[in-house]
Amino acid sequence: MQSIKSIQWLFDHLHSDSLCVIDCRFSLKDSSYGRKAYQENHIPGAVYFDLELDLSGPVEKHGGRHPLPNVQELVEKLENKGVSHKDTIIIYDDGESCFAARCWWLLIYLGHEQVFILDGGLKAWRERGYPLTSKPTVKKKVKFIPSLKTNMLATYKEVKQRSQDQQAILIDSRTEERYLGIVEPLDRIGGHIPNALNYDWSQGLENGRWKTTEEQKQRFASLDLENEVIVYCGSGVTATPNVLALMESGFKKVKLYAGSYSVWVSYPENPVIISRK
Repeated sequence: MQSIKSIQWLFDHLHSDSLCVIDCRFSLKDSSYGRKAYQENHIPGAVYFDLELDLSGPVEKHGGRHPLPNVQELVEKLENKGVSHKDTIIIYDDGESCFAARCWWLLIYLGHEQVFILDGGLKAWRERGYPLTSKPTVKKKVKFIPSLKTNMLATYKEVKQRSQDQQAILIDSRTEERYLGIVEPLDRIGGHIPNALNYDWSQGLENGRWKTTEEQKQRFASLDLENEVIVYCGSGVTATPNVLALMESGFKKVKLYAGSYSVWVSYPENPVIISRK
């Protein structure tokens, strides 16, 4: 997988001047977890980005649970933490990869070219016995020049239209139970957007490691490579590993519906499909 780097690669390049490491560990059950974990220990030289404080915008009535951050504010945070558009960037979380993938997607969306996710995350790094530190990383301010790839983002209006005319493939990245409407722990009502297909994002990984490009291609083998694909989840976080896997599999027109199901059901008039077994 071209967007994935091994822990051995990071260890070998850890002191490169052109390398920037981002720690974005997070827990949806405890929003303070990631920052506390970073303060306790992290990969030397890593800076911390919080899913809700840095990688998301403020929650509003129809913005979803993790709306995209304001671009200029995110750019300023990147600059203040020493992240340049010229750096090679390695991103990690605890190994689940969805938080790292959210950060990866945002940086690709901003136009950065050399952005990678650490395979296995901090868990794999720690298991190998590689160095950790509690010393906070302080970097000088740099310039980050964005070049937005707006074709990577699907709007609410676009998703509504594509759900009806089926001129794009809609992919729901949540678990099958949530997709079917058997359980719904977070949103107003269970089910899925009409005509969406279910591809659980976690199936792109095995034992905390990313599956190979060939295995990713097999996951999506029934889909037409030429079609536009719009990917969503509950709030725009766990959809991003599927976006990465689709792009690695050769799909050229892949969009994230960042608002995802949490925005869809914030409009009571929107239909949902419940398919309980």
